[in-house]
Amino acid sequence: MKISIQMLIIWCVLVGQTLWAGGDIEAGKSKSAACAACHGADGNSMNPAWPKLAGQGAPYIYSQLAMFKDGTRQNALMAGQAAGLSDQDMHDLAAYYASLTGSPSAADPELVKQGESIYRGGIADKEVAACMACHSPSGAGNPTAQFPKLSGQHAAYTAAQLKAYRSMERNYPAAQIMVKVAERMTDAEIQAVAEYIAGLH
Repeated sequence: MKISIQMLIIWCVLVGQTLWAGGDIEAGKSKSAACAACHGADGNSMNPAWPKLAGQGAPYIYSQLAMFKDGTRQNALMAGQAAGLSDQDMHDLAAYYASLTGSPSAADPELVKQGESIYRGGIADKEVAACMACHSPSGAGNPTAQFPKLSGQHAAYTAAQLKAYRSMERNYPAAQIMVKVAERMTDAEIQAVAEYIAGLH
């Protein structure tokens, strides 16, 4: 059975509404010490290989932690970190990081024009949808649908994740929208849109 992009979006919205029960920001702060080593004390990682979590939508953070915990999303480091988390721990951490302010990142000026064209208009001849259709014109994402905030994210991390979708390293039901987008993009197109996103703030 073929699943359309529209059906996947509706599914993500419904799952997001079902899973999100809220968390305690202060409790999340006290539980975040282990996370700070990679993601920074304020949720803004210094290593471009690790994502910034500050200001990310809480339902998205929760869903990713849950997938690391149950093995749906594969990452040896995060699987170990998530293994001991309770459902409430994940809600609390998600609420805490969502309450923080993301830091800006710099974009490669030589790639910004191409990246903006892809982000805002897609790639018509490849049937690549505009990124802003799901992630919003400002890159703020859509928390209810679990479409993550992208603005200010490290370009290296964004590019790595797009390539992971393209190679199907990230390949689970909620990832299918991104698999369909990334599989039609070249390395150069991925790098350009990742650079634009880094400077989108």
